[in-house]
Amino acid sequence: MRNTQRRWIVPIAVISVAGFALAGCAEGGSSGGDSSGSAEGQTVRISGGITGSEADLLQQSFAKFTEDTGIKVEYTGDKGFEGNIVTKVTGGDAPDLAIVPQPGLLQTLIGTGDVVKAPDAVDKAVDENWSSDWKTYGTVDGTFYAAPMLANVKGYVWYSPAKFKEWGVEVPTTWDELLTLTQTIQEKTGSAPWCAGFESGTASGWPGTDWIEDLVLRQSGTDVYDKWVAGDVKFTDQPIVDAFDSLGKILLNPAYVNAGFGDVRSINSTAFADVAAKVADGTCPMTHQASFLSSNFLDVKTAAGATPKVAADGDVYAFVLPGTKAGESQVEAGGEFVAAFNDNEATAKVQEFMASADFANARVKLGGVISANKNADPSLASSEFLTDAMTLLQDPKTTVRFDASDLMPATVGSGSFWKGMVDWIDGKDQATVLSDIQAGYNN
Repeated sequence: MRNTQRRWIVPIAVISVAGFALAGCAEGGSSGGDSSGSAEGQTVRISGGITGSEADLLQQSFAKFTEDTGIKVEYTGDKGFEGNIVTKVTGGDAPDLAIVPQPGLLQTLIGTGDVVKAPDAVDKAVDENWSSDWKTYGTVDGTFYAAPMLANVKGYVWYSPAKFKEWGVEVPTTWDELLTLTQTIQEKTGSAPWCAGFESGTASGWPGTDWIEDLVLRQSGTDVYDKWVAGDVKFTDQPIVDAFDSLGKILLNPAYVNAGFGDVRSINSTAFADVAAKVADGTCPMTHQASFLSSNFLDVKTAAGATPKVAADGDVYAFVLPGTKAGESQVEAGGEFVAAFNDNEATAKVQEFMASADFANARVKLGGVISANKNADPSLASSEFLTDAMTLLQDPKTTVRFDASDLMPATVGSGSFWKGMVDWIDGKDQATVLSDIQAGYNN
């Protein structure tokens, strides 16, 4: 294989889409636009699922671009983006650009015939700034459509270094040590050691899928993970059952959750971003979330009323969820892809900019995020943690797997899998939940 140290596996279902005509894709999306003349003074509309303060920072990332080109950018965040974007596109209300968080959803959008093939300048920008693996995720049937934008490392456990020191406990190096640590904290404090939030509007349940994906990767290995993504390993098969069983030892245990929020079922009513405040003020000893949770700490306060310091000796920090053996280094990642719905010159220039190191550096410098853009500067990240996470992603020695649910068909990855996690927390029989998730392949 071309690179045995870093392998990104794309299931055939993601890169081969049958049953729709791609000929119409080159004709432009519903927004249309004049492809001739100057783009100066034009406005490009972007839609995505990034909301709140992160949306504000994303908007700020275009300030220098607008100053240099005269092209205005208007970003609109939609909490229900994943459930709404296909309807908007097919209904003739597509934005100029969409920031798509799942390759499976991107596949569905391309299937509408409204996504425009990436122009040569965007193709070139991606070749210069990203690994071929990332480009592959935006490619369908050999045609490149969507440029990668930002990235995140999944599978971090966020905690308070000060509390760990107070309790005399250390960061675990194996899954069994993590379970022992959980029990120790519960015994020392008499309170739940974990908090979790699955609520995310129409996307509710996705934080649970990240947990399961991490456990499949760590417990069963990359081969099983790849076959699961490709649909060759079913949700009802033993490796996936084992992952749910393992997670149930934490999230279904009323003694272990839901710190600061309530009981087990409160996980489904707790917004995923709200856990940051509980970790920062010491109410929640540990939570499982991706690197992007660091941005949520910018909006909360510690018990002392200050913005949390994200550092190994700070108020909050994180360690990668450990595997069955110490020293294992498999990492799950996620990211967004920018798809265009017209061939307007201004749209193309914005899409090209969003694939560049200049955009990555501008957004990373504003705080809370990282990029896998190989020419971006990790030292610009807003914390020691994010610099380390970004360096980890850029390191060719890191073995990475893309978020499994994001690669699965949308009817499963952002459909039955998300819903299944909510049902599981609500107490539905696990075997039935797994069967229901697998049934998503038939929709």
